[in-house]
Amino acid sequence: MCVHCVMDLADLRTDYDDAPLREDDLLDDPMAQLRRWLEEAHAGGVPEPNAMSLTTIGPDGAPGTRMVLLRGLELDTAVFYTNLESRKALDLAADPRCALLFWWPQLHRQVRLEGRAVPVPREQAAAYFATRSRTSQLGAWASPQSRALADRTVLEVRLRDVEARFEGQEVPLPPHWGGFAVTPQVFEFWQGRASRLHDRFLYEREGRGWRRLRLAP
Repeated sequence: MCVHCVMDLADLRTDYDDAPLREDDLLDDPMAQLRRWLEEAHAGGVPEPNAMSLTTIGPDGAPGTRMVLLRGLELDTAVFYTNLESRKALDLAADPRCALLFWWPQLHRQVRLEGRAVPVPREQAAAYFATRSRTSQLGAWASPQSRALADRTVLEVRLRDVEARFEGQEVPLPPHWGGFAVTPQVFEFWQGRASRLHDRFLYEREGRGWRRLRLAP
């Protein structure tokens, strides 16, 4: 292989020298701990601290991963919204098992969640949809998410059509748009440390509570 054709990945190495994450620092409720870290990520200037990767399982058993935005932590669930005809939504309809991952490089932290997703009630989706910008609402109507397009013109024509359709009126919730609430069964909080000896703590559901373990990095 031509060594000049590949960037020198050694230049991208990062060592971490952050404050330790001790067990005494952690809250008993992992969802409360996630809220705390989200607030600290926001205060620390992390752009879009609510961005998270979502991994689903396809009909062939293969995983698929993409970025989505956390829109709420409600009743011990993590909520996001999407086109219900998208690949991720169809995956979850067939197999609700999924994983979420937050990564905040400025703080050298990540949080991993594993659980099951269920659709949110339509009235909840409608209430959230009403808070979105009008351009985002129109985009939700215009985009046949995850489907092949001949070119971008198709999308632009669809957008003009929905702009004309809803001109002078509120944009309603599309029938193909909604949300999912993920109930985590597992949380892992990861803090980068020097010499790659990171601090990792795993929460696993145990009855009505949680069992917490320190993991080797």
